[in-house]
Amino acid sequence: MEMENFEETILGTLGIELVELTADRVTATMPVHSKTHQPYGLLHGGASVVLAETVASMGTWNLIDLEHEAAVGLEINANHIRGKRDGIVTAVGTPLHKGRSTMVWDIKIVDEEKKLICASRCTVAIIKIKK
Repeated sequence: MEMENFEETILGTLGIELVELTADRVTATMPVHSKTHQPYGLLHGGASVVLAETVASMGTWNLIDLEHEAAVGLEINANHIRGKRDGIVTAVGTPLHKGRSTMVWDIKIVDEEKKLICASRCTVAIIKIKK
């Protein structure tokens, strides 16, 4: 399965940038501005969820056999702890479980002062690519 250019996906739309990708840690940033706001001028919870799932999916993608497998979101939850009006948020994901058919990731989204904005857990399914 070929990956699309990030700029042409929701990552580009929201300004998500991958910063770090290792077997045990994934970090990405996202600006907080009008494109990521809800109507009252705060970071939209859905934008935080997109950032969290992106981190979990990329982390899983990094650990699988890309010739035969793909990573797809299966379940996600998010607790929105604190509001944010502007600046940058950073998501850090660490794997809780690295299985053959699923991976579970813990994702913390923080602001510039490392204050917790959102806590999320995401399960990613590993599916076989049909050729």
